[in-house]
Amino acid sequence: MRLEGKVAIVTGGSRGIGAAVSLGFAREGAKVVVNYHRRGDLAEGIVQRIKAEGGQAVAVQGDVAQKADVQRLVQVAHEAFGPVDIMVANAAYYPRTPWYEITEEEWDRVMAVNLKGALWCAQAVYSDMKARGYGKIITVSSVTVELGWVPYVHYVASKAGLIGFTRALAREAGKDGIRVNCVMPGAIRTEQEIADFPNQEELAKFLAQRQCLPRRG
Repeated sequence: MRLEGKVAIVTGGSRGIGAAVSLGFAREGAKVVVNYHRRGDLAEGIVQRIKAEGGQAVAVQGDVAQKADVQRLVQVAHEAFGPVDIMVANAAYYPRTPWYEITEEEWDRVMAVNLKGALWCAQAVYSDMKARGYGKIITVSSVTVELGWVPYVHYVASKAGLIGFTRALAREAGKDGIRVNCVMPGAIRTEQEIADFPNQEELAKFLAQRQCLPRRG
C-alpha cells in the first residue's frame, strides 16, 4: 500500500470528492482525519466504512475559515495518529448566486473557506513537514476556472486564486522538502451537484458537448 503509515487530513472529507479521497487514502494504508463542518453523521459514516475495511480514521468538526479550528484539527491528528504527512485542502463553499446578487457577506465567506482556508491548512501542518523534510499539501481547484460557470462568479474567482496560491507556495515550501500540488477536477457527480442540477441526463449531454471525452466523473 502506497500510503502505509502516513497520516492524512482531508478537509471537507465527509462527502463528495472529499469522501472519495478519504476512503481512497485509507485503502492505501493512510490514517485519515476526516474533517467536516456541519454533517457529522456523514463524516462518521465515512469513518465507519474505513474501519470496517480495516483502516484507521477519526472525524473532526471544524470550519476551515477559522484558523483556530484548523489548528485544533491538526492537534487532534497528532493525538490520534501522530505528525501529519498529507494535507488535502478540499473543503469548499459554492452558493448558487447570480453575480449581480452576490452580497459582500457571501463573497467574503466563499473566499474565506475556499482560499483563506487553504492558507490556514498549509500553515497548520508546516512545522510537522519542515521538521522531517517531507510533506504533501494538495489543494483542490476546479475546471470552472478554465470554462467559467454560471452562476458561480465568486466560486470560480476563489478557485483561480487557489491555483496562484499553490504555485507560489510550492516555490516557498519546496526548499523544505514539501511538495505542493493542485488538482483541477471536472464535473463530478456528487451530492451537491445533483442538488444543484437535478436533471442529470440533460447535464451529462451538455458536458459531453464540451469535453474531449464524452463521459462523466
